[in-house]
Parts: sequence; structure tokens; C-alpha cells
Amino acid sequence: MTSRSATVTRTTLETRITVTLDLDGRGVSRFATGVPFLEHMMDQIARHGLIDLDIVAEGDLHIDAHHTVEDIGITLGQAFAQAIGDKKGIRRYGHAYVPLDEALSRVVIDLSGRPGLTWEVPFTRAAIGQFDVDLFSEFFHGFVNHAMVTLHVDNLRGQNSHHQAETVFKAFGRALRMACEADERMAGITPSTKGTLTL
Repeated sequence: MTSRSATVTRTTLETRITVTLDLDGRGVSRFATGVPFLEHMMDQIARHGLIDLDIVAEGDLHIDAHHTVEDIGITLGQAFAQAIGDKKGIRRYGHAYVPLDEALSRVVIDLSGRPGLTWEVPFTRAAIGQFDVDLFSEFFHGFVNHAMVTLHVDNLRGQNSHHQAETVFKAFGRALRMACEADERMAGITPSTKGTLTL
């Protein structure tokens, strides 16, 4: 399999984001975003997805974290779309259930070429420390719209909002890893009856 890595820089009047990723990495990560809790969640994607991930962000955090979090999701999606390539020979679908104490989340992904997010995460409080939990759905909307994937995220139970978030991101990393894995029986084949996984 050829190298599946990419670097993307996205600049707007609100943010400047650079994402470098390697889908066949070892889970090594480095972050400089100014949003510590998001970095903690990005580390879950890297570790559990075995994705090397480097994210540097400069954003209008003096307003709030909304633009930075959303634009990191967008740029990560763009980098993923470049790195995954034509999708020949991969599993395409991935899923994972991840528990953390009382919390349990399920994530299912299809590298379909069609963007779509179903988000069912009833957080038990509005903020984790200084982080607004509404921004998680903004992050994932940004990702799916630019990675061109279909993503279903369900927190099945949980009382601690930190645990809820962490199970979501761990499950996302695991599901993404499964979907990107090579399938020996699909070698050289696009896993679609249409013969393409792009719009």
C-alpha cells in the first residue's frame, strides 16, 4: 500500500490550521491549538486509531473556541480525504463500542464519499471545564463534510460528561482505524457496487 499521509493548511480571517496525519502511523501526536480539552480528545483519535497526528492552530480564542474547533474538524477532514486516496482495497466500514466506567459509546463509520452525521450524545452538562460540549458536534460536522464520510455517533449511557466525550473519541479512533485497514480479499478493488466511493 502506498503512503497514506497528508499535510493541509487552511487559512481564514478567523483561524489558521495546519494538520499533518499518517493513517499508518503508531499513534504519535503533537498539538498546539490553545484548546486543551480538544487536544486531549485528539490524542484519543491518534492513540486508538494508530494515526500519527500533528495539529497546529491559531484562532480567535479571545472570542471563544467555536471557530478553532470547527476549523480543526474541517482541516482534519481535508487531510484525511487526501491521505485515504482512492480507497481501493480497504474495509470501508468501521465500528466500535468503547466503555469508560459508567459511560458507553458506539461509533459507526462508512467511508462512503457521502457526507452525513447522525449525532446522539446527550451530555449531562453543558461544559467540561471551560469547554462547551456543543462544539463536539461542530467538530464532527466539519470532519464529515470534508472527509466525505457517513458517521453515526451514539452515547448509549453515561453520567460523567468527561467520560461520555472520551468514549466517543476513543470509539471514533477505533472505528476509523478499522475502516481504513487493508482487506486482503479486496486488494485493488473499490469496495462499492458503483465502482467508486466519490461523489
